[in-house]
Formats: sequence, structure tokens, C-alpha cells
Amino acid sequence: MADNKKAVVHVRLKDGVLDPQGVTIQKALVQMGYDDILAVRSGRFFEMEIKADAADIDRKIDEVCSRLLANPVIEEFQVETPN
Repeated sequence: MADNKKAVVHVRLKDGVLDPQGVTIQKALVQMGYDDILAVRSGRFFEMEIKADAADIDRKIDEVCSRLLANPVIEEFQVETPN
């Protein structure tokens, strides 16, 4: 039996989209004395395990990202498949 496949998905706001969470974090960092950090962008990631024998894995992952994990209007995603 083959090992299942893994995928890591990084989701972040597109360039030009306001990131209030990132701004808040950056301001807190300045208050903590980290004034060399000029900007912070927030994001999230997801780890998925997929059946090794699943057909069309890349297409399915892209579809899941576009339909559920990311809002394609304001976010972009990147998929890593380590194995």
C-alpha cells in the first residue's frame, strides 16, 4: 500500500488588499521595541492528507482551495506537495 500524499496550502491576502490584522501586529511590534519591522502581512496555512491512489490530486487541491479555503477575490494561495 502506498503512502498517502500530503499538501500544505498557504493562503494570504493579495497585494493591495488592506490587512488590518497585519497592521495591528506591526504596531504592537513597534511598541515592543521592534521598530525595524516595517510591515506585517497575515495569512494562514492548511495541511491536508490525501489518499495515495486519488486521481487528479493537483486539480482537486486547487478546486478545494478556490472553493473553500481561499476567497479568490481578495486572497491567493500556494500549494506545496512535499512528497
